This record gives sequence, structure tokens and C-alpha cells, in this order.
Amino acid sequence: MAAKKVCHSFSKTLIDEVHRWGCMKQTGVSLRYMMEFGSRPTDRNLLISAHFLHKELPIRIARRAIELESLPHGLSEKPAVLKVRDWYLDSFRDLRSFPEIKDSNEEREFTQMIKAIKVRHNNVVPMMALGVQQLKKGMDQKIVYEDLDEIHQFLDRFYMSRIGIRMLIGQHVELHNPNPPPYCIGYIHTKMSPVEVARNASEDARAICLREYGSSPDINIYGDPNFTFPNSFVCKNRYVPAHLHHMVFELVKNSLRAVQERYMDSDKVAPPVRIIVAEGIEDVTIKVSDEGGGIPRSGLPKIFTYLYSTARNPLDEDANLGTADAVTMAGYGCGLPISRLYARYFGGDLQVISMEGYGTDAYLHLLRLGDSQEPLP
Repeated sequence: MAAKKVCHSFSKTLIDEVHRWGCMKQTGVSLRYMMEFGSRPTDRNLLISAHFLHKELPIRIARRAIELESLPHGLSEKPAVLKVRDWYLDSFRDLRSFPEIKDSNEEREFTQMIKAIKVRHNNVVPMMALGVQQLKKGMDQKIVYEDLDEIHQFLDRFYMSRIGIRMLIGQHVELHNPNPPPYCIGYIHTKMSPVEVARNASEDARAICLREYGSSPDINIYGDPNFTFPNSFVCKNRYVPAHLHHMVFELVKNSLRAVQERYMDSDKVAPPVRIIVAEGIEDVTIKVSDEGGGIPRSGLPKIFTYLYSTARNPLDEDANLGTADAVTMAGYGCGLPISRLYARYFGGDLQVISMEGYGTDAYLHLLRLGDSQEPLP
């Protein structure tokens, strides 16, 4: 980590410690373990969880802080990325400054501290998107997206790590909730209805479409509303949307925009977006299907990159991320790739198949069993 890049508020001792912790081995956990351990949130178990996080979180945060200093094409020097790096260094310092946790009172203090860290990092995704936009503005237009593969790989690792960090913090914090929602063990819902989540996410996406265009295609949902399965994709707290809600919302939002813009000036009635929920032995699959004109075959490799969006960039219009909380229909260039990371975090996946001139089908696969370990970038 070059000294000239380091903000004056961070000492050389701290930076050296970041490098030392960044070399330590990460420890992954499975959804099933989180659920079984969290089903007994005794003082002893909460203390064990806090001890684990007190060591694990600095390792994960240090790794990302180090990577943020050495990104290609000058991305590390962009003001938005420097701000994100400072958030990670602040959080590492807070964690390392917290003394050994010896009793329940100290565990509760630690819980409040990591809760504050989670809030500090709320705007990491739009801030990194702003950094990417700052990079694109000064980039030679002849550079093709394939030449920026290092940046795509870094952002995949970075966001995957962020999902894991927020999952670990959120699960621990939520275990302190004296009045948890029915069937919830921390973040994990033991009787989740994918159809119900799809319906809620669709209503939210449709509201955004109505706000931006004044009208919206209909959405038809097919599947058994009584089918449930354990997953971490439904419980929310007041800071971040649920994983499954986020993924379905993004897919439906994309489909609504495609259909709306295709039929905006047409006398024809816009066809509905269709959502099909299918339950298999290994996976639950959610298919989002539209007739929005599809994506050219040459454009398909770009849809999971972070430098690509077919919409205008909302960050150009309002880069004040302290106040820019409104959700837009599109334009950040990270909705699909991050949605795929959410799916992969616990062993699922997201696939997109398109027919240019007709429409697009997105397949969201969710692993039912929950046995897979966290992917640790």
C-alpha cells in the first residue's frame, strides 16, 4: 500500500496491520450452520459468535482494503473509490481497537459497533458504481470491455465479500432481536414462500415503473403460493433489502423497462411480464420472462459486467449519495452482476437467455439444501 496514497488520518502502524491481517485465512460458514447455531441464541452462543466475528471480520475487511489500493487503469485513484477505501480502513480500525470480548455486556457493545459498521457501508455499491463511472469518463473509448477483465474480476470478489460480511454482521445483530418475525432465525426464514416474495418484489418494481413512465405492464405470477423452503432470502432489517427480494426486483425491473420502452409509442397493448416459480429436488427456480425485444447476441457477454448499462446513468444526475436514496429503473450497471453474486453466495446461480426481436428469459436458481460453504474471494 503506497504511502502517498494513504490518507493522513491512517497511521503507518494501522496500514502495516491491515497488510498482516489481509494475509490471514478466511473462514467460511454454511447457511445450514447459521440456522442451526442461531436457533439457540443463548448468551454463550452469542459470545461464541462475537469471538468469531471479532477475528473474522478484520481479515475480510483488510483483504478488500488492500485490493482497493492496487486496482488497474487508475480506478484506485478515483475520488469515490478512495472514499470507499477509507470506510474499509475506518471499519478495520474500529474492529481492531475493540478489546477482547469477555462477557455479555461487552458482547452487546461489540454488537452495536458492528451494527454501526454495517450502516457505514450502506452506500458502498452506488459509491463504487460512481467510481466506475468516473473511470469511464476519462477512458479511451477504443478500450473494449474485455480489456477491463481485471476490474470485472475485482468487483466480483469485492461485492461477493461484501455480501458475506453483511450477512455475518446482520445475522449476529438480528439474533439480538427480542421480537423476531415468525419463522425467522436471525436473517434466515425457515418457511419462505418464493411466490409471496416474488409478488412483493414485483409490486415494488411496478411502482418504480409507474413513477418513471406513468404506466406499467402487468405482471403474472405462476406457482404454488403454499410452497415454502428455508432460506436467508426473505427476512429484512431496516437497512438492506432481502437477498431474494433484491434479485427478483432487479430482474422484474429490467423486464418492465424493456417492455415499457418497446411499447411506449405503440397502439398495441404491452404484453405482461411472466414469473414462474418451480420447485425441484435440488433447486427452486424462478423464471422472469418478458417480450421486451430481447438483447442482441453480441451484447449478452456484457450484461454481467459492471461497465455496461443500456440506460442513462443516474449517478451523473445526482452524485450526492448521502441523499440519493430513491431507486431508479436502471443505469448503475451493477444490478444483474450483483444479483448473480447474491444467488451464488449460497450455491445458486442466475442465467439469462435472450431472443433478439422477441424477449428475454432470466432463470434464478436457488439451492434448497443450504449445505454449500460461503464462496470466499
